Amino acid sequence: MRALALGDSYTCGEGVEPAHRWPVQLARALRDGGVDVGEPHVIATTGWSTEELALGIAAAQPLGTYDFVTLGIGVNDQYRGHTTAEYRAQLSPLLDTATALAGGRPDHVLMLSIPDWGVTPFARNEGRDSAQIAREIDAFNDVARSMCEARRIPFVDITPASRERGDADAMVVADGLHPSHAMYARWVDVALPVAHRLLGDTA
Repeated sequence: MRALALGDSYTCGEGVEPAHRWPVQLARALRDGGVDVGEPHVIATTGWSTEELALGIAAAQPLGTYDFVTLGIGVNDQYRGHTTAEYRAQLSPLLDTATALAGGRPDHVLMLSIPDWGVTPFARNEGRDSAQIAREIDAFNDVARSMCEARRIPFVDITPASRERGDADAMVVADGLHPSHAMYARWVDVALPVAHRLLGDTA
């Protein structure tokens, strides 16, 4: 099966080897579980917001259709101080695009929640307000969750996993901000049962 991964630094795996990106780890885990999915095609760049991801997808066309599409986007919208209303307006067409790229099958799209970077050593060293970051990320995730539910797109909440041990050195790369392969593996543990349920019948 053809897989497509859409997102930002968390999807392209800033600071980790390509094999350690979470979509690549997820595809490998799916194959280990008997689901014949190929290496995902990745459209993601560090720093991308929802708007920039949409432009990136447009620039990559024609893409055709995929059997499985993952989406993880929004942290840079939050980081730049965008409102939840702005995020909702930008995310809506992205969800439509992801569904179209999955052949019009919303149940073959999986959206990941925004992780909480406020718990990282980077945020601590920068003197950031972790409580405020947490509130904002929760609000953004509430928007994404409700929009996914309305479209019947599976939404996987990895934010609690990002907060648990997110300040540990082993869970971030050298910049103290972006997740390590070990943190991505924790995300995959959360996403794998959902992905397997979605794709198992088509394996």
